[in-house]
Amino acid sequence: MPTYSIGQAARLLRVSPETVRRWADAGRLPMGRDGSGNRVIDGVGLARFVRERAGDTPGVPAPARNAFTGIVTAVRPDDVVAQVEVQAGPHRIVSLVTREAVEDLGLAVGVTVTARVTSTDVHVGLV
Repeated sequence: MPTYSIGQAARLLRVSPETVRRWADAGRLPMGRDGSGNRVIDGVGLARFVRERAGDTPGVPAPARNAFTGIVTAVRPDDVVAQVEVQAGPHRIVSLVTREAVEDLGLAVGVTVTARVTSTDVHVGLV
């Protein structure tokens, strides 16, 4: 199961390391210690936190060039394909990939990934 340092979590969440420490001290973000005594954040707990926090960050600009770095929040495998959900800041990205790719890449809840979005069509709808 992946774990993250305070600095790694801060970069993913786009906040300062001090903010991550405050959230952990307040009990909002689950944190433990590794074998060396360093504070670490469990990947599954971080995935849960970013999913809950996704609605709390309006106005955060999307990364350039359609590349979204985020954390896997869900993996739903089927016989041939798997649905992978990624939370990248306020953006929720859902992708269908082969089950074999999920296994080869080691995709699981709490793993950091970069989702690259490409499209030949753009759909616009009324809110």
